[in-house]
Amino acid sequence: MRKIGVIYSGIASHYRTFKESKYREFISEYFYFPDFEHASLSDVDVLIVPSQLNGTLLKQAKARIQQFTEDGGIVVAFGPQPWEWIPNQDWEERETNFWWWLEENPKSGLHLQQPEHDLFTYISLEDATWHQHGVFWPSQEADKLITTEDGGAVLYIDNTSTNGTWIVTTLDPDYHFGSYFMPATERFLNGFFPWLTHGRF
Repeated sequence: MRKIGVIYSGIASHYRTFKESKYREFISEYFYFPDFEHASLSDVDVLIVPSQLNGTLLKQAKARIQQFTEDGGIVVAFGPQPWEWIPNQDWEERETNFWWWLEENPKSGLHLQQPEHDLFTYISLEDATWHQHGVFWPSQEADKLITTEDGGAVLYIDNTSTNGTWIVTTLDPDYHFGSYFMPATERFLNGFFPWLTHGRF
């Protein structure tokens, strides 16, 4: 069973998602972001980097987070990431499609690229569907799991850029669940945390 640590900012959505909710049972350690530089990561296997973090602190933490994966750790990056801190990051900002489900014959624009992947024994595409903020264009060696119609990655796994694993998504379930809206995000987290703990990458 993998031990999960979370970078913790103290904002309300992070408090509810990671400290107050049922998902707390999956989390072994919290790393308060202003003190992250001096924290020991030796007791965790997975480091969650939530959405809505301070950009200045995130860029300062870049080397520390990348070293964690060079040592074999697993990093999960939630949400849009306009700052360059993920290896081989190629982020494309797009207009957020907030209200696609109100359109006639609505289509989310999301597709499973590897439906046989172990992640999808824990969640469905519907569990990962609310809106997108943009896409990543990862290296060819990365495994794209959820994409837009034009092939932009909404969730991908990179096992080649460092010695560890990067699980990167434009989705922000921590923010929406922690803000008490977007029901799909609870279903996503209900499956995602058990997969992080026990699943195959």
